[in-house]
Amino acid sequence: MINIKSNKQQDLFDPWSFLSPKRRQMLDDDWPGLFREHLLDELPVDKLARCFTDGMGRPTKELHTVLGALLIQQTMDLTDQATIEQLCFNIQWHYALNIPEESDDAKYISEKTLYTMRQLMIEKHLDDVMFDAIGQKLSMVFDVNTKKQRIDSVHIRSNMRKLGRIRIFAETISKFLVNLKRHHQDLFDAIDQKFLDRYWGKKAMASFSMVKPSQSAKTLHQVSTDLFDLLEQFKDHQKVCAMHSYKLMQRVLAEQCHIDPGSDDSKVAVKNPREISSDSLQNPSDPDATYDSHKGQGYQLQIMETFNQSKDPEEKEQTLNLITHVSAQTACEHDANALIPAIKDAQERQLSPEQVLADKLYGGDNNHQAAEAANVELVSPVKKASTSDPILLTGFIFNEKGYVTTCPAGHAPMHVKYKKKTDRFSAAFNQQVCDDCPFFDQCKLIPGKKKYFLRYNNKQYRIAVRRANEKQASFTEAYRWRAGVEATMSELDRRTGVKQLRVRGMPAVRFAATLKATGLNILRAGAVRRARKKAARASAGPFCLINAAFTDVKEQILKLLSNCGIFIRKYPQYLIRGQYIAA
Repeated sequence: MINIKSNKQQDLFDPWSFLSPKRRQMLDDDWPGLFREHLLDELPVDKLARCFTDGMGRPTKELHTVLGALLIQQTMDLTDQATIEQLCFNIQWHYALNIPEESDDAKYISEKTLYTMRQLMIEKHLDDVMFDAIGQKLSMVFDVNTKKQRIDSVHIRSNMRKLGRIRIFAETISKFLVNLKRHHQDLFDAIDQKFLDRYWGKKAMASFSMVKPSQSAKTLHQVSTDLFDLLEQFKDHQKVCAMHSYKLMQRVLAEQCHIDPGSDDSKVAVKNPREISSDSLQNPSDPDATYDSHKGQGYQLQIMETFNQSKDPEEKEQTLNLITHVSAQTACEHDANALIPAIKDAQERQLSPEQVLADKLYGGDNNHQAAEAANVELVSPVKKASTSDPILLTGFIFNEKGYVTTCPAGHAPMHVKYKKKTDRFSAAFNQQVCDDCPFFDQCKLIPGKKKYFLRYNNKQYRIAVRRANEKQASFTEAYRWRAGVEATMSELDRRTGVKQLRVRGMPAVRFAATLKATGLNILRAGAVRRARKKAARASAGPFCLINAAFTDVKEQILKLLSNCGIFIRKYPQYLIRGQYIAA
C-alpha cells in the first residue's frame, strides 16, 4: 500500500508554533526551510511509488520522508544507524521533511526499510532524477546564470582494501572457495587439501601479508599456478563456470598471466607489471574499480558547475554556484572523453553553458571542435608539443582562413597553397631571405630546390592560434576562474565525504556520489538563502515586523488589515532609536 503525504495542503493552525521565534527563524533561513518550501515536492515519489501496489500489503513509509532521508544521509555522510537516529530526534530533519507529528510511523524507519528503498533508488536511477529535478528548481529559485561554467574531476575510493598482485590472486581464490562450499558442498569436498591449507580461513590468508620481498616472485608464481589449476579442475562444470567468483578467476588469469599450452613444465607465466591494463581487477570485492597511474585505485567523479565572475564580495555571497553535471566513472577513463557528454547533459536539462573553463586534459583539438559545434566556447590551455609533431608555428601570423601572412621575422611568403583532399597548407618562402634570417632555426622550414617550405594542416594551425591567444591578457583573466573548481572538490569532500565512500560497485558509487553532489547544491543554496534574508532584514529596518510563520490565509488577512491602516507586529514592542516603544 502506497503512503504519500500531500505537502501542498494548508494547515488551519501552524504545526510549528511550539518553536521559539529565534529557532524558527534559523530553520526558515537555512537549508531546512529551503528544502521544506521548494524541494520537498520535487522528490520523485511518483517514480518510487510504481514499485508498490496501491491497496495491497502493508503501508509503506511516507515516500517523501524516505527519499528525503536518503538524500540528507548522503549529504551529511551518515551511516544507516546514524540516519535513523537523526530522523527520530533531529528537529532540522523534521522541519525539512515537514514531519510535525510525534509518532513512530512518521519519525522512525528500520534499517531494512532504509536498505530496501536505497536499492530501489539505485535500480531505478532515481538519484539522477533527483539531481536533475532539484538542480532545475534551485536554478529557478535563485535565478542562476549558467552561461559560465567550469569542469574538473576528483578521484574517489570505494570501501575496499588496496591489494597487491599476490593478494589479488589469493583473495580471488578464497572468494571462489567460499562460494563453492556454499552452493556445491560435494565439489568443495573433492578439492585438494593443499588449496584449503593455503587459501581457506583467516589464518591461511594472513600468511600472504607476510611474504618477504625476496620470496614475492616465487609466491606470485605459486598463486597464479593454483588459480590456473582450479580453473582447469572445474572447467567442465557448467554451474560452477556460471558462478561470479569463477568468472573473476578467469578475469584475473587473463589480465595477469600469459598461458603457454605447449609448455610441459609451467603453462602459466606472470606478466610484467607494465603489460597489465589499467582496467584490470583491483579487488574481487569491487570488480568495477580500476587503476589510475597518477591517483591510484578507485573511481573518478566529473563535476561541472556555474560560477560568478563578480569581484564584489558582497554580491558573490548572494550568488549560487550550482553543480549542473555529475558523472561517476572508472578511474582509468580519460578526462578528455567527459567534456562533450557533460555539455550535452547540461543542454538537455536547460542548464546549457556558453563558456566552459577546463584544464589542458580537456582541451584537445577534437573537444574544441565539438564544443564549437555545440555553440560553447571552451577555454583551456594547449598541451605541450610532442616530439612526433615538431611543427609549432610559433611566431607565424595567419589570416582567418588559415593562410600564413608573415613569418616570425615579418617576411611574407611568396605564395601559399591549400589542398583540400589532404587538408594541407604549403607556404613557400624566398631562400635567400631565409638564409640570412636570425629566426631560421626557429621556423624549422623544409628546404626545397629554390625555396623553403612550411607545411601544416588545419589542426596545427588551430593549435598555433590557441597558443598565441594564451599569451593574451584576456585569456589569463578568463582562465584564472577555473581554479575555483578545486575549492568545490575540497568542499564536496569536506562536507559530504565523497572521496571515501562506504559502498562498493559502480551502481552504489554512482548513487552515493550523485546524491552527495545534490546535497552540496542544497547546502550552498541554504547559505545563499541565509545571506539574502539577513541582508533583506538589515535593509528593511525595525518597522512592520511581520511574523514569518503566518500561513497564506493569515497573510491575506494581514493584507486586508494593512489596506485599512491597521498594522500587526510580531512583537508587543519594537525598537526606535534605542528605545522600546509599546505596540
